[in-house]
Amino acid sequence: MAEGESGVVRTYDENTVVIFDTTLRDGEQSPGATLSSAEKLEIARQLARLGVDVIEAGFPAASPDDLRAVQRIAREVGTPDGPRICGLARAVEGDIRTCWEGVREAAKPRIHTFLGTSPMHLAMLNITQEEGLERIRRAVTLARSLCEDVEFSPMDAGRTDMDYLIKACAVAVECGARTLNIPDTVGYVTPAEWEEKIATLIAETPGAGKGSGVIWSVHCHNDLGMATANTLAGIRAGARQVEVTINGIGERAGNTSLEEVVMAIHTRQSVFNVRTNIDTTQIIKTSRMVSNYMGMPVQPNKAIVGANAFAHESGIHQDGVLKNAETFEIMTPESVGLNQSRLTLGKLSGRHALKVRLKELGYDVDGEQLQKVFVRFKALADSKKVVTDADLEALVADEVVEVKEFFRLGDVQVTCGTMGMPTATIKLVDGEGHAHIHAAVGVGPVDAAYRAIDAIVHAPNTLVEYSVHSVTEGIDALGEVTVRITPPDSPRTFGGYGAHSDVIVASVKAYLAALNRMIAALGHGSVVPEGDAATVGVKSKSQSSL
Repeated sequence: MAEGESGVVRTYDENTVVIFDTTLRDGEQSPGATLSSAEKLEIARQLARLGVDVIEAGFPAASPDDLRAVQRIAREVGTPDGPRICGLARAVEGDIRTCWEGVREAAKPRIHTFLGTSPMHLAMLNITQEEGLERIRRAVTLARSLCEDVEFSPMDAGRTDMDYLIKACAVAVECGARTLNIPDTVGYVTPAEWEEKIATLIAETPGAGKGSGVIWSVHCHNDLGMATANTLAGIRAGARQVEVTINGIGERAGNTSLEEVVMAIHTRQSVFNVRTNIDTTQIIKTSRMVSNYMGMPVQPNKAIVGANAFAHESGIHQDGVLKNAETFEIMTPESVGLNQSRLTLGKLSGRHALKVRLKELGYDVDGEQLQKVFVRFKALADSKKVVTDADLEALVADEVVEVKEFFRLGDVQVTCGTMGMPTATIKLVDGEGHAHIHAAVGVGPVDAAYRAIDAIVHAPNTLVEYSVHSVTEGIDALGEVTVRITPPDSPRTFGGYGAHSDVIVASVKAYLAALNRMIAALGHGSVVPEGDAATVGVKSKSQSSL
């Protein structure tokens, strides 16, 4: 236990690394990773089950919707026995006050403020080094007057002169910051130089050395593929907080991956001599939830959570694993929550049994939400011999947490094959309950379905990504589809996810989810007048083989 100059008492354990998850803030800045408020809340709840110490819930000043999402997470997830709830704010008075409005209802709120300190960032702000120090002083002082727990980040620290970096950190500590986060904002540094920089900062920053109660943190990006290596180097240098995201999502090439850092610490205890508070058996579930909600599939060879992470095809490897799993596996699949358990419920099973199994998987579903999942479950049980846990997770992701539906799927029917043109008939229901029907032809059934939707909904876009895969093995597997679309003359992308035993239906649901997100964010999208439906909004999708 240590007490800093500000009088804030902080529990500080030299042997425990604080896991600061920024999936809902930095991770959401990934192109196409836009989340609804309901999805953010569900992910926050799962992060709490995972055991993260701090959730950076968003950037409250970014938009009224982001502020509301942070406030809801603060109220519902930021309980006394839950994680700290943090909001990000520029070193600007308005941002800091809005950030406090976002997190103040949490039992353990935190304000995280930042200012660029590298020559490039100071030039971008058109300020001198001395002016930068004064901005830090004002920002941290204001944040500390509102909130006991304040974190400061000198943005682009990896390219900041060491002497100036020490001065910036010293000012922040003097004004009440008790977490100093050092970001490699552009993924520029190498592990050796990063370890040296962190060690030097800890040793030479006044008021922030060992025993001061200040926690040093690192936040690394993956532009050169070294984010995890740099983060682990920071831990070796003395950092005891790491800023990470699920699946390593984030701007450009992404952030440090939570699962990689946690399992490196867990697996190589003799090297790092620290621990975390993470329940590693929740890692796979959290990864899948974030992937599904954000519409961003995990690459098969991704460490820890990829589909191939525990797969063995080589004969030598298979033989070794069968004789002794440790021959080619340095951790067990069960340690990260990967299992192949099967739900032995069938079409005669009731809601209670389904609710109990969902509870075991971490989904507290009741009332109308349970009924929605139950209806889908019964339909799936009729078409599949075995319903797996992965099937259930896909059903929950697809049905319980919904995108605001400006348009929802009523019915879809397709005709395709070698005998004629692929044709799709789509019925959509708008927000006022009105049904709209249109038929279209395409180069494939999915293309035809998307053309029919475009003929109903006037929301021009380009399909930039379409991905389909099965949740489980077998001809009766549930299909998952993720898409990403981008509006005209805009760099933003919007993702959508759909799951169904019929891959065409899954494709339509994913596309509608992406359209609804785009409409919600940009404020446009309407029903095409009936007489124009055959021409307005119809366009050729980039995946001509769909």
